[in-house]
Amino acid sequence: MEAVFKDVLQVGVVVADLDKTMKTYADKYGIGPWVVYEFNKDTVADMKIDGERQDYAMKLAVADIGGVQWELIEPLDEISDYAEFLKEHGEGIHHVALDTASYDEALEFCGENEIDQLQYGYWGKNFHYDYRKTQADLKCIVELYGPEEDFEWPEPVEVYPE
Repeated sequence: MEAVFKDVLQVGVVVADLDKTMKTYADKYGIGPWVVYEFNKDTVADMKIDGERQDYAMKLAVADIGGVQWELIEPLDEISDYAEFLKEHGEGIHHVALDTASYDEALEFCGENEIDQLQYGYWGKNFHYDYRKTQADLKCIVELYGPEEDFEWPEPVEVYPE
């Protein structure tokens, strides 16, 4: 059988205080710069939780460590899976984003194998992010990326350190 997942793209960490955690990574460990975005109903379309349409909000920061992107996520409401994770587990690794041959093929695989959607959004105008309920099999949540060919990173809210 050919591997479904081809590479590790990202490690997602849920935190209670994004600014404090981001500054610790940068100032104490030299990891950065961190590029900060806010995801909410104005920046992300078609938000879903457990397959149902639901708006939620979070602030996040991304930085590369080697060839892997690290993402720090602070939930800004009590609705998202990030908020639930923080409440149930405290701060820590929430998900791993894994590369696939194609986003559409990964969706087909998930459908054929009854791997349900946990949380979803369509960021900006051309980037699907799709968390799948893989905890029972893989012992972690897997995020599927679906950037379209014309994807470009939007303007960040801030960059730390500048």
